[in-house]
Amino acid sequence: MPYSWITPPPASPVADAPGEMHLWPHQSLPPQGYARFIGVTALLIALPLLSFAGSIVFWGLLPFLLLALFGLKYALDRNRRDAQVIEVLTLDATEARLERRNANGTQQSWQCNRYWVSVELHPKDGPVPNYVTLRGGGREVEIGAFLSEDERKALFDELSRFF
Repeated sequence: MPYSWITPPPASPVADAPGEMHLWPHQSLPPQGYARFIGVTALLIALPLLSFAGSIVFWGLLPFLLLALFGLKYALDRNRRDAQVIEVLTLDATEARLERRNANGTQQSWQCNRYWVSVELHPKDGPVPNYVTLRGGGREVEIGAFLSEDERKALFDELSRFF
């Protein structure tokens, strides 16, 4: 699951240790896979190009094939950079706090008295199926919108135990 409890939340309101959950988008291509994919793609581009080695066609095709390779690298890097989002939910005995660090470096935060927080699941009303929100303090904020549909259901069930 692309979320986990770093420290378990307090089960009772008298506990003083805060609980902290981190949520992040799923990264389907790890760094080793990224390097391997770029390498294999470069090899597959170079193999047909070798048949034209020593001719003017080689030099005519080379810039376009390099442009395709660097375009692929740029797209993968951009995708990785855009997925650098993390949400941190902190629960202590009296307060719930949600902080979101976006890919562009901006931060958003929400906090509320834990007693007034409610977790809601919107099966069809949200921008994505099984949209999960936290309501309290006069605001409603989304949590885990980047998770898959089944992961949002599991997140809702898990958060429902604490609110």
